[in-house]
Formats: sequence, C-alpha cells, structure tokens
Amino acid sequence: MKHVKLMIACLLALCVVLPGVAMADTIDDILDRGILRVGMEPGYMPFEMTNKKGAIVGFDVDMAKHMAKAMGVKLELVSTAWDGIIPALLTKKFDIIMSGMTLTQERNLKIAFASPYIVIGQSILIDKKLAGTIKSYKDLNNKKYQVASKLGTTGEQATKRMIPKATYISFETEQEGVMDLLNGKVDAFVYDLPFNAIAFAEKGQKKLVLLDDPFTYEPLAWAVNKGNADFINWLDNFLIQAKNDGTYDRIYKKWFLSDAWLKDLQ
Repeated sequence: MKHVKLMIACLLALCVVLPGVAMADTIDDILDRGILRVGMEPGYMPFEMTNKKGAIVGFDVDMAKHMAKAMGVKLELVSTAWDGIIPALLTKKFDIIMSGMTLTQERNLKIAFASPYIVIGQSILIDKKLAGTIKSYKDLNNKKYQVASKLGTTGEQATKRMIPKATYISFETEQEGVMDLLNGKVDAFVYDLPFNAIAFAEKGQKKLVLLDDPFTYEPLAWAVNKGNADFINWLDNFLIQAKNDGTYDRIYKKWFLSDAWLKDLQ
C-alpha cells in the first residue's frame, strides 16, 4: 500500500513539473539574458540594409529597436544568409526572424508566426524595350523570356508557379538580379513590390519599367520557434500598441514614404 501511495505521489509531482517544463518560452530566455537576438539578412530594401558605416538599418531594424526597448533589454542583430535563416532560428542562433519574411503555409509547418505587420505582393521589373509587349506576369509566360528572382524566396516560388514556361534564372541576392536586368542579361526580375519600387527609383528609370500591380498576396510576419505561445502573444500585442500609438506610422513614413536614407547606403 505504501508503494502504491508513493507511486501516486510521484505521478502527481510529475504532472505538476511537466507543465512547467512545457511552458518554457523564448521570451523568458530573452528577459533572463537581457538581450533580444534578431536574425535578418541585410539586403532587402527598405526592410534591412547595410549603410556606409557598416551598420544594419531599415524598417525591421527600427521596429526591433523599439521591441527591445519595450522589453527592457538590449538588441543584438545577427546577420544571416537567407537560405540558412530558418535553420539558424531552429538551432536557436537567435530568438526571432525580423527580415521581411512572407508567412507561407510551407514555412509555417516548421516555425511559428506572429500576426502580419505589413502586406505586400510580387511585382515585376522589365527591360524597357519590352514596354507595351509585357503588361502583366501572364505575358512573360513564354520560354523566350528569361525571368529572374532571388533564390529561396516567394518571388522564386511565384515565378515557377505562375510563369512556368519562362526560362527561370535565380540569383543569390536581389542586387545581382537587378544588375543583370540593367545589363540586358535577363528580361524581367520578379520580387516584392517595396524592393522593386526602390530599385526602380534608384537605378532603373531610364532602362526599366516597373509593373507595380502586385500579382500575389503576401503577408510579412515575424517568425519564432514553435511552442512559444507567450512570445507570440507578446508580439501580437506589441504590434497592436505600435500601430495605435504612432510608432509604426513614424517608422513606416521614414522608410517607405521617404528616400532620404538612400544617400547613406553603401
């Protein structure tokens, strides 16, 4: 009987301990560490870029700074190549991805997302000689056209899915794709509207045409590891607060409605 009572007591104790273990959350690690570690690839204007001084700047960076301040911790930016950014999160190289990442069902099977903080879509930069001939993504669906995007992005997925007959070419960076378009090596570059709009304004007005009517729906969201309900809850409430106290609008206007920051880039 004593053994039975001891076994029951142990089982009850286990039931008390296990929920506590299961509830361990990344936000507790951040607070204990005193540092919010943010993973991003600094090559996506205007979300994250490297300026002349070598510092990472952009919309996501300013939001991360405000986030760390709201937590009462320091901020550490972890520059990470795009094709390895999800594996790096999974191995806890940082706490959160804030890098203009589109919330997709495929990604959501591996990682968890907070509520979207902005909605964008894919747009197209084309060689100016194709103006009038190419009016939408449908007109590029021909093997005679070379259509480019960045490796491992939703731009690549959209091109392969919606322009399957075109000759697809991938690039490691957005800048490489735009440069090959400017040099006449490809006919079109498919990518997120904010980046293409800025690239067009900065480099392409004499040689390119921007088809700025997005042909996909893409919500961008911050990503964390699964099992972080408390962190997701905090992020959602942080975003609601930022969008209603003027913080989000101030940061948005700085990076999306002004081009003053372009002069500070490399």
